[in-house]
Amino acid sequence: MPDISRRGLLGAGLGAVAAAGLAGCGAPGDQGPADASRPGQGQGPAKPGKSQARLIGDGSTADTGKQPNQPDAPVPLEPGQTPPQFVIFSWDGAGEVGNGLFPRFLELARNHNAGMTFFLSGLYLLPESKKNLYRPPNNPVGASDIGYLSDKHVKETLKYIRQAWSDGHEIGTHFNGHFCGGSGSVAGWTPGQWNSEIDQAVSFVTEWRTNTGWKDEDPLPFDYHKELVGGRTPCLLGQENLLPAAKERGWRYDASSPGGRQMWPEKRHGIWDLPLQGIPFPGHGFEVLSMDYNILANQSKNSTKGVAYRYPTWRTQAAASYLAGFKRAYETNRAPFYIGNHFEEWNGGIYMDAVEEALKVMAGKPDVRLVSFRQFVDWLDVQDPKVLDRLRSLQVGQAPPGGWKGFFKAA
Repeated sequence: MPDISRRGLLGAGLGAVAAAGLAGCGAPGDQGPADASRPGQGQGPAKPGKSQARLIGDGSTADTGKQPNQPDAPVPLEPGQTPPQFVIFSWDGAGEVGNGLFPRFLELARNHNAGMTFFLSGLYLLPESKKNLYRPPNNPVGASDIGYLSDKHVKETLKYIRQAWSDGHEIGTHFNGHFCGGSGSVAGWTPGQWNSEIDQAVSFVTEWRTNTGWKDEDPLPFDYHKELVGGRTPCLLGQENLLPAAKERGWRYDASSPGGRQMWPEKRHGIWDLPLQGIPFPGHGFEVLSMDYNILANQSKNSTKGVAYRYPTWRTQAAASYLAGFKRAYETNRAPFYIGNHFEEWNGGIYMDAVEEALKVMAGKPDVRLVSFRQFVDWLDVQDPKVLDRLRSLQVGQAPPGGWKGFFKAA
């Protein structure tokens, strides 16, 4: 695995700057109260019948009908109603490499009625033998800063992407080659180059059967052209030029911006901007970005295998950071809380344990909704714009003056 120094520095004056923290990168292979509004969760993955599936294109994907295990249709807040506390757990790369992390968190989500977003890297469905099909902008043909998966792991990734969608989760994109540095960095891509990258990511997902030659593998049970409504860029770079391409495609949100604050979101270029957020970092006077990799970068610096005797302390600190960010929003402005992760076993797997611990605590609280980004923007889009404007007036850690009823009456 390339060391942390190759990953892009974040701005916004967070702990990532104060302690040389860096934007997260997905690189599998380097070895990552129950909500009654989610009916069917906890019952195991739904499996749409093959007889009901309409194959699309070469049969890599299929229209199997309405996605199972979705929340009830969102409704506007009633006058004076306390907003739900939304928490969105998301995963960059979303490849399975035999470490069992993908199925582990699918099971955790089922047990706690949680929706999640899986940002799939398109290259994880492309065999390395066909890497010349990938033409990354400003980089050599077939180049990638993350490794191609073995055939076995491509098949495992297909298996768990199928299960994730059938369980009710969202499949977004983490694009392809994950270029974070040098002249080929995504930071310098034009809107046209982003369009090319997205076209290729979609093609690798929708044409994996042609590219692999596998005829016995089941299709992915969704139309990816309709499913794909948002993504997160590598190392949180290049959003400004991505947004015009995303708008042209009808995307509904983007989760690429670094250095966000725990406030209610707004749109940029007509697209919901849902950035990773600065959250309290126990033991420090600065904040850290709400992603496993950024916590790691402030703990073990340029190593994903730090000194082992510190793992228990770092694990506790990581979980406490997530829970501090959650508590600050939950007890004050109820701003949505976004947490980014990777299926990695960095520093002995402590970040996977920390995020699992945090999710279990959050899931047990009243008014908490663990949802995907897509489900969250579904809720945003049915709210009264004046209500959202009022919510955006609350600063980080600011409770509504006079309580929620009085707050909305004063608008």
